[in-house]
Amino acid sequence: MNILFVCTGNTCRSPMAERYLESRKIPDLKVESRGLSATGDAVSQNAVTVMREMGIDLSGDISAPLTAKDLIWADKIIYMSSAHGTVLSLYTPKEKLLMLGGGISDPFGGNEDRYRQCRDEIFSAIDALISEGFFEETVISRADESDVKFIADLEKECFSTPWSEKAIKEAMENGTKFFTAKKGKKTVGYIGINAVLDEGYITNIAVTEGSRKKGVGTALLNRVFAVAQDSELAFVSLEVRPSNQNAISLYTALGFKKEGRRKSFYDSPKEDALILTKRF
Repeated sequence: MNILFVCTGNTCRSPMAERYLESRKIPDLKVESRGLSATGDAVSQNAVTVMREMGIDLSGDISAPLTAKDLIWADKIIYMSSAHGTVLSLYTPKEKLLMLGGGISDPFGGNEDRYRQCRDEIFSAIDALISEGFFEETVISRADESDVKFIADLEKECFSTPWSEKAIKEAMENGTKFFTAKKGKKTVGYIGINAVLDEGYITNIAVTEGSRKKGVGTALLNRVFAVAQDSELAFVSLEVRPSNQNAISLYTALGFKKEGRRKSFYDSPKEDALILTKRF
């Protein structure tokens, strides 16, 4: 996984975050940092001092401006304030973006104590992401009968009219393909797709609450796209509530387009369904 930390000048917050995450030595993780307004300045001396106290050396680091190449390279872009997120969302899909913690205030111009406070906020927020499995690889696997209970339980968590274990088993037996997503040893999501001739229909997609907005949904959908293309399907289609704007944003970012509407499709509460389709 490629992680990019972004702040304003790339002289304090983002390099502190970069070097701390690197120090945790997470396998298969590459980390960089950039600044929206970086001009090649040296990292702040106060940042160097407070990070040295933690055994991390920032001396010699030089700020670097964010480029289009960086946006493509990064699997996840972690920024420090809502203002950074507003700018970044103009140039990259929102599902790639995450604000660190509740936002990390800029210590620039402050004394060493202010930098220590900032450092500790960054460390705490990164530690929380690590504990949640955020930086672990998302592994997508074909589901089997042993996954039915998980899928049914997640259905109950996410949907007002969930599929039962019996319905899921019957769908599996009748050709619907289910895939699960895992981070480490924890199963965090699933997706189902049913093919009819050269048409693909996504039955449902769901992600556990603590794993949302962390790329799991994207990974599941990308697996379905690969299956569709291998099977030479003309398209994949799904239904979504118009009120579910987070899901709609993800789907449209991945190439789905609105192609219809089903009146009063959902119950509890009653709502139409948008038909979104991705054609190949």
